[in-house]
Amino acid sequence: MSDEQRAQDVVLRLDGITKRFGALTANDAVSLTLHRGEVVALLGENGAGKTTLMNILFGHYTADEGSVELFGQPLPPGNPRAALAAGVGMVHQHFTLADNLSVMENILLGTRPLWKIGFDRAAARARIVQLARDFGLAVVPEHRVGNLSVGERQRVEILKALYRDARILILDEPTAVLTPQETDALFATLRKMVAQGLSVVFISHKLHEVMAISSRVAVLRHGKLVGEVATSQTDRRQLADLMVGAEVSPPELRPASPGPALLTLKAVSTADHGNAPGLKALDLALHAGQITGLAGVSGNGQSALADLIGGLERPLSGALVLHGETARQWSPRAAMAAGIARIPEDRHKTGTIADFNLTENAILERYAQAPFAHRGWMDWRAARDFAARVIERYDVRCPGPETRIRLLSGGNMQKLILGRAMEDAPRIILANQPVRGLDIGAISFVHGELLAARDRGAAILLISEDLDEIMALSDVIHVIYEGRLSPAFARGTASASDLGGWMAGHGFGGGAHAA
Repeated sequence: MSDEQRAQDVVLRLDGITKRFGALTANDAVSLTLHRGEVVALLGENGAGKTTLMNILFGHYTADEGSVELFGQPLPPGNPRAALAAGVGMVHQHFTLADNLSVMENILLGTRPLWKIGFDRAAARARIVQLARDFGLAVVPEHRVGNLSVGERQRVEILKALYRDARILILDEPTAVLTPQETDALFATLRKMVAQGLSVVFISHKLHEVMAISSRVAVLRHGKLVGEVATSQTDRRQLADLMVGAEVSPPELRPASPGPALLTLKAVSTADHGNAPGLKALDLALHAGQITGLAGVSGNGQSALADLIGGLERPLSGALVLHGETARQWSPRAAMAAGIARIPEDRHKTGTIADFNLTENAILERYAQAPFAHRGWMDWRAARDFAARVIERYDVRCPGPETRIRLLSGGNMQKLILGRAMEDAPRIILANQPVRGLDIGAISFVHGELLAARDRGAAILLISEDLDEIMALSDVIHVIYEGRLSPAFARGTASASDLGGWMAGHGFGGGAHAA
């Protein structure tokens, strides 16, 4: 293709985009192009400005300086409807769904009046089902979004964009909750659509996915575009180094030295909640000095297990044994008193309060305990000191402890949650999607902290839909499917393909459910 033809093939042009939030410059004179039938991966650390840049393109934010062109025409700033009309679809990292509506209603919302006379709902439903089948994104159109797991909501977000026949698709961490098989299916379909002219901006922290799907990579650091390179001319290590400005090394992995079981579940069953299955006579032991990994497609009982261990759910039957004694009165307070630290799955819904500042969120689960409370009075100096310590140690990028947490990027929110859970060396750690949305440098740091906690004698339950993470960190691995548990696989004894088969339900025939 000649330079002239390539210039005519530009579908998106960002020119000198600058965006400031007070003293923070989120984007600093960023210029970027996207061509027809091209996948550009956008990389950068948490807070580098990736999502802000895409929100300017989609009309959620207005740039302070610079311009956006789509298909050769200027895009009116701050107008999502204009972006949609021009053929831009965006799958947001943080969901934009109406909990009180069904899956189908969320997908159709804004496309036409949902209850208009003559609207063929059956045809719309059939198209949604076909898209879901093609992309490996299992959903039930009639299910209420408020009852869905995080992974199921992610699938709905992807389908929303695909249903609108987008010509430019922005994917912000789209595979965070997919199995390897589902990711492969999604990539296969994307490749077909790209061959037909779809253009994609792909935001991900999974460098192997970037190498697999993109044709070009653009890297942001501290709001500036610091490099662009053809994917065929780079590798994962070079990209990681470019993202953080220094060499990134994974933490050293040493053999575990398991001790006694600190928490044991004996034939525990819990109630189903809507479409989400409860636990089914589940047996599990978390040992001191060991990381137990839990893999599975989102919505198969991970939330039920996490809620049980965190004290939000009580067993219908079976026993929960802590430090050798059966827990009788089980609650969040009892779980914290037993030394269980919680990194929740959904940092927005259950991990933080958006309008609280970082200090308030840092002590959210311990505000009534020492050293933050004395005889009913809050010690705000101790609280601010704790928040400042977490911010510094865990590299939470923010103006300061008084910043409203809703102003942070998702990754920086996650680092604050991690810090408040890990700072006081807990005995039992519930790590539910602990690195979701984090950049490669932050992931390496978090994994190092989990391994250090294991080596100090903590019992860790690592729940993740990222098999690379599960296989890299876990000393033993279980797969959960419809509330039942697979046998335990020691490190290195099961491949990604083996685990993916269990995640799809193979091996659970005949009712096997316990390790």
